Amino acid sequence: MRKLATRFLILTLLLTSALAGQSGQRRQPNVLLIMADDLGYSDLGCYGSEINTPNLDELANDGIRFSQFYNTGRCWPTRASLLTGYYPHGIRRDKIDGVPSGNRGKRPEWAPLIVETLRQRGYRSYHTGKWHLDGMPIASGFDRSYYLKDQHRFFNPTLHWKDDRALPAVAKGTEYYATNALGDHVVQCMEEHFQRHSDKPFFHYLAFAAPHFPLQALPEDIEKYRARYRIGWQRIREERWKNIQAKGLVHGQLSDPMVDIGPPYDFPEAMKTLGPDEINRPVPWGSLTPSQQKFQANKMAIHAAMIDCMDLQIGRIIQCLKDHEQFHDTVIFFLSDNGASAEIMVRGDGHNRDAPMGSADSHLCLGPGWSTAANTPFRYHKTWTHEGGTATPLIVHWSNGIQARGEIRHQVGHVIDLWPTILEITSQEQNGEPTDAHHPRPGLSLAPFFNHSKTQPRTLWWLHEDNRSLRVGDWKIAATADSPAWELYNLSDDRTETNNLMNEQPRIAEKLIKEWESISKQQVDWAIEPN
Repeated sequence: MRKLATRFLILTLLLTSALAGQSGQRRQPNVLLIMADDLGYSDLGCYGSEINTPNLDELANDGIRFSQFYNTGRCWPTRASLLTGYYPHGIRRDKIDGVPSGNRGKRPEWAPLIVETLRQRGYRSYHTGKWHLDGMPIASGFDRSYYLKDQHRFFNPTLHWKDDRALPAVAKGTEYYATNALGDHVVQCMEEHFQRHSDKPFFHYLAFAAPHFPLQALPEDIEKYRARYRIGWQRIREERWKNIQAKGLVHGQLSDPMVDIGPPYDFPEAMKTLGPDEINRPVPWGSLTPSQQKFQANKMAIHAAMIDCMDLQIGRIIQCLKDHEQFHDTVIFFLSDNGASAEIMVRGDGHNRDAPMGSADSHLCLGPGWSTAANTPFRYHKTWTHEGGTATPLIVHWSNGIQARGEIRHQVGHVIDLWPTILEITSQEQNGEPTDAHHPRPGLSLAPFFNHSKTQPRTLWWLHEDNRSLRVGDWKIAATADSPAWELYNLSDDRTETNNLMNEQPRIAEKLIKEWESISKQQVDWAIEPN
């Protein structure tokens, strides 16, 4: 009887497989792609933080987390790579000498955004938040957009667009707060989609401005953390490191805080404006005056409040999906555009020392002390291509597509991988990803790793403002603009880049340097091509 049942089960599976092969069809999920701005590797509870992020933590607990996922180290290059599947240099969205490129570079025609392919697959696409790409969202293929360009004012933006049409400036003193406004727009788009386009799947790209400077947050959110950071950045870093190890994310040795490394750009006038309580080095907490400690602790409380608020808005969006019974069939990705920022500058409406910290009239930056804690356990910050500048959390949740619950994936990934991943999971054909023979995308679909923990070696390349790196398997070379000598690390047992093996393994280093140069040449060749 048992043999008969087994044969029946096998025949049933074969028949199901055959029918699926004949139709070549499979259900297309919705895709929600969420990107934070200047979020550090350990700034979420599920990545070791003390910050309250219950909604993201629940996505991680019911989905998967990647421990070795990377961005480009800077905002606009990451966004270009995310939505095109290419390294930013080859498509002129990071600096190539002699070519109009970088922040104002225009993508070549052969590098469209992913929404063009998704439209061909029946998707409607929505954009909410930061853009930092060439062109405008609707003109680039999105069906709806709220584009918040003003990164200097969380309470009263002067530059923002709805569906590519300029909106009036928001006056100070209203109830507007950028993070909440972005959440409102996502919910509005979803409600409209479910009412008018329920027969189609959607792709929604949500790009938060938080927790990018200026540090501005709602007073009630700041109060939650007012006393938490008085113990200082060293203690917070140590606490996070213990949590990171306990969660199985990173093992090894906590990196040196690098007390001589400050902001990547020098703005001495900003330091004068901010006053004597501002500190531009991650010096020992005990060396600060009581006034400096209070000032610095309050800054981190605002940073935490901005992340807390972002998580609350994500919770609203999740609830909307659940209300419309779409949550289980929506793939949710969450990541950051670069590591936490050590920058200290004053922009926008300036900084009023007498204004409440975190209000519309203040302009504060996280700075290297707290950035070092936010990037625990790694070295360096945003704009550098060491781990602290490029390592990001990646959470993936998909109830109907990921059987794993709360597992960690140690597969190495990069933002260039989101293009092939999304195209694989949205394809109605088993091998439906379009290819460009002349400009092959360098990414790897992560979909095969959703339900198993096997790993595959990768080659990944970085360059930003003469900071540069290459990772091949577990080996990584890195160098900074102000210290051009290459360093070599074996990340299998030294993820925090504490043991430079350049002298011990010169042949490996030489091979990696040649590979870095080869990829660099390819990127230059692509960038100088006519459209």
